[in-house]
Amino acid sequence: MSEEQYLAVAVEAAKNAGEIIRKGFYQTKNVEHKGQVDLVTETDKACEDLIFNHLRGQFPDHKFIGEETSAALGATADLTDEPTWIVDPLDGTTNFVHGFPFVCVSIGLTIGKIPTVGVVYNPIMNELFTAIRGKGAFLNGSPIKASSQDELVKALLVTEAGTKRDKNTVDDTTNRINKLLCKIRSIRMCGSLALNMCGVACGRLDLCYEMGFGGPWDVAAGAVILQEAGGHVFDPSGGEFDLMSRRMAGSNGLLKDKFVKELGDTN
Repeated sequence: MSEEQYLAVAVEAAKNAGEIIRKGFYQTKNVEHKGQVDLVTETDKACEDLIFNHLRGQFPDHKFIGEETSAALGATADLTDEPTWIVDPLDGTTNFVHGFPFVCVSIGLTIGKIPTVGVVYNPIMNELFTAIRGKGAFLNGSPIKASSQDELVKALLVTEAGTKRDKNTVDDTTNRINKLLCKIRSIRMCGSLALNMCGVACGRLDLCYEMGFGGPWDVAAGAVILQEAGGHVFDPSGGEFDLMSRRMAGSNGLLKDKFVKELGDTN
């Protein structure tokens, strides 16, 4: 199959899962805790089952990594060179539980460990972000580009507080934010790393980063979308992005070096 066919199947899976999310968004949720503030709902599980069944039906020889499957096993599967679908069935579960419409389905395909196809779909706001490596990024079928902002002081940054609440982690997070806030225009926390990356990809935001997020399902789709929109995805140290590292930073095409310097100064 071609990459365009991979994308078409992933879009269909995302939209089908989006219907479940849209219906559940306005209903009472059955919520479980994976940690102190890390939540999971019946909708997460139903969407992952639907997506994997849909993809496996089309691509039985491909590999699969999913957030809820990994949580149930207590470990994330190794990433190999084989075509691998990496899925977050509902990124922004806390938002979903609270009725805050910043939620999405994230479906990424890696080939040779490289993010190659990305689909991020917010069914509440009806926004579908898509990309194929080397072929551009799109929002609802229209091409998107990262911003042309080249001044850090005018940049809008998005990050997250994470799910760990031990004092050392919270102190590290807030200290980093405090230092960065002195250098940029403002900071947002919206509750979905996949959508944060798409926000940079379409120029609504200029910078993003997160340390210690859940796993590759949070970034596999967003990475190809942001890169295809002319942005950069990299390790916060400035090094090469590692999909499995649970560390990422992203920028438009002009602010990477300045952003890396400021991130380094916050350590």
